Amino acid sequence: MAATTERAPVRISLLALLMPAMLVTVVASDMVNLMLPSIGKQFGASEAELAWVVTGFLLMFSIGIPCYGRISDRVSLRRLFGFALSVYAAGSLLCALAPSLLVLVAGRIVTGAGAGAIPVLAIVAVTRLMPEGQRGMGIGVLSASAGIGTAAGPALGGGIGQYLGWSALFWCMFALALVLLPAALRVLPDERPSDAGKFDFVGGALLGVGAGLLLFGITQLQVAGLSAPTSWASLTVAVLALALFGWRTARVAHPFVPPTLFANRTYRTSVVIAFLVMAVNLGALVYVPLLLVEVNGLTPGEGALVMVPAGVAIAVLSPLIGRLADRIGTRPLVLAGLAAVFVFALFLSTFAGSASVVPAGVGVLGLSIGFIFVITPIISAAAGSLPTAQVGVGLGLLQGAQFLGAGAGPAIFGVLVTAVREGGGDATNPLHTSVSGAGYSDAFLLMGAVAAAALLTAIRMRARAVR
Repeated sequence: MAATTERAPVRISLLALLMPAMLVTVVASDMVNLMLPSIGKQFGASEAELAWVVTGFLLMFSIGIPCYGRISDRVSLRRLFGFALSVYAAGSLLCALAPSLLVLVAGRIVTGAGAGAIPVLAIVAVTRLMPEGQRGMGIGVLSASAGIGTAAGPALGGGIGQYLGWSALFWCMFALALVLLPAALRVLPDERPSDAGKFDFVGGALLGVGAGLLLFGITQLQVAGLSAPTSWASLTVAVLALALFGWRTARVAHPFVPPTLFANRTYRTSVVIAFLVMAVNLGALVYVPLLLVEVNGLTPGEGALVMVPAGVAIAVLSPLIGRLADRIGTRPLVLAGLAAVFVFALFLSTFAGSASVVPAGVGVLGLSIGFIFVITPIISAAAGSLPTAQVGVGLGLLQGAQFLGAGAGPAIFGVLVTAVREGGGDATNPLHTSVSGAGYSDAFLLMGAVAAAALLTAIRMRARAVR
């Protein structure tokens, strides 16, 4: 009883730090999107130049996630978290004071370099510092924060930016980082992992460059097409960097990623499922509002309101799903969640473009609930299956896969929407009867196919995955 009493304040203070840190990080990724026209007008920038305000952050974020995860196996959580928040604050300050677009992009790059640490270090902290039976709940709370941030980011950014100016967004992030910094130094332990080995800097650089350029190349497919040099050159260099990373991993004594990591069946399956389900979830969160605006004629604000129930469901259910995963295991929740994602993706495909907006709201709500049934237990199972020496690098790669799916999914689905729209053909789904929305119907149908692939992968999980 005494041990439980001692642990409770630690658990509460830990989550009180990690929840807002996760929220701030996710909000920062897309809070500026609605203010890009204002920024472009102030600096006289083109759309291609403005894209770097978002791309610069995302590239550094994607590179940082796996690298910070690996470094956390060597450096104490307190020092690494404090360093990341300091970098994040410095980048936010640079953005707030930016006199030109070049300085703003540089600030976003610095901010992304700090922000990339927060999601993976938060999961590592929960895994290392919370009792085994409460990790699922802790990861669920963090998932809720991420879900709220994803839903609230554009709305907060648009509201604050409209009334106070776009620089106010970065002043808010700067202030929040300064508040979180002393809390991190007080709450997180300063012990260095006892079994830290040698660090493969070259391997980490190859992985980071490969992942960053792969994400950039995929997003450029949607913007510029495959024939554009930015698309094929980025993808070519990414494949080369990842091939060199694989070659080095198989030959050096202490590789950045231990090959034994992917011999772990639970972990290996979790990475694949996390990538696929994240691609579908972000695809729905992006293209349901676009469908409502472009086809149903709603304003962006009205479209955002349709998404509110999904955001509330994520916030409410994530901690509960985490507790449930601690009790009954991962596999039944993941199978049920993926089945729901599959069904509601087909539902969205069937009713895309209908006169009523209710089907879109119901579809994205059901898909989001299914996503929460998957992602929280999957992260908890992967974390629980890893030996202590591989927790940091393993969770870093897992979250890197999530983020890659989040970036790649909307881009690939967007290519399909554009192609069908320009081709003027009918929807592939024979149940789709609306006169418009064929491109969106095909995109949601493809999401259903991706969910089916994830479901087939999950069926191979052990009957009671490690918790």
